[in-house]
Amino acid sequence: MEKISGIQTPFIQNQLFDKVKLDNKVEGFGEIFKDALKGVSKAQNESDKLTNQLVTGEVQDVHEVMIASQKASLSLQMTMQVRNKVVEAYQEVMRMQV
Repeated sequence: MEKISGIQTPFIQNQLFDKVKLDNKVEGFGEIFKDALKGVSKAQNESDKLTNQLVTGEVQDVHEVMIASQKASLSLQMTMQVRNKVVEAYQEVMRMQV
């Protein structure tokens, strides 16, 4: 009988958080969000590069371009949803009465 492997994180999460901090240093939300934004920017740049190469004829595989485009789109959508939830939480805290 085979052992059950550990739960794997979704693909986008792996893409956004390229490196895992193994030391005991605790990162703040700002640092984590900044790393995520860098990952989104990297995905957008890769998508733009492949799209330009497709237009110029350097890339023949349309699938590769579409996959890169969808990765960039999904990572941007996820980032926007996280931002919206953070703003919502902030507004809820500000509405609390002391």
